[in-house]
Amino acid sequence: MRLLICALVPLAVALAGCQETEPTPIPDISESVQPGATATPESATTPDQPLAGAASRAESDTVTVLFFGDSLTAGYGLPDPALAYPALVGAQIEAAGVPVRVVNAGVSGETSAGGKGRIAWALRQATPDVFVLALGANDGLRGTDPAATRANLDAILDAVEEAAPDARLVVAGMEALPNYGADYGARFREVFPAVAEAHGATLIPFLLADVAGERRLNQADGVHPTAEGQRIIAETVGQAVVPLAQESR
Repeated sequence: MRLLICALVPLAVALAGCQETEPTPIPDISESVQPGATATPESATTPDQPLAGAASRAESDTVTVLFFGDSLTAGYGLPDPALAYPALVGAQIEAAGVPVRVVNAGVSGETSAGGKGRIAWALRQATPDVFVLALGANDGLRGTDPAATRANLDAILDAVEEAAPDARLVVAGMEALPNYGADYGARFREVFPAVAEAHGATLIPFLLADVAGERRLNQADGVHPTAEGQRIIAETVGQAVVPLAQESR
């Protein structure tokens, strides 16, 4: 079996798609990461051109898994995007006996608003059997109104449901920095289970579980995972995605 890995956009060098701190048992890193300190401007609109080597579901027996996220998904700071969690989850799917095509549509600096703007382009490049939505980290860093984040995530999944009605959906939860206060943190946290429930998606409570706040698992900036941290994320994501890929087949 052959694992196919595609990237919709080049790995950006801007510092973002980052993440914050503690969902509960996660150490408080509020002193080392200030609000907006690691956020970058939203990425430019993705060029409206076909992805080299793109193949539709009808042309292949493989299960297409589309990861739609920010620098955490793109693998910011790693020497090879193959070390980022989407490729690692793809290897898990292949090990489970499912031919898979992994499409890494992570863009460093992406917000939920940016994702809403480029989802149509992404879906023209690949029709997913499994769609993993992993956006919101930069919204939390900027203190974006949680209601706006939810509206954007809903719009992204609406587009996926229209383009690929049979796709299995996954929503990865995020956490806000404690600097914005407990009320904001609670409202931000509630966005992701609400979006997952509204769309019948599988929820990953926190993408950076067991990674956020752990110095040895993050790069020097304190927010982007190392290769080891990405392996832990892959285990978290794989628990949700591998069974869905098997079902899709």
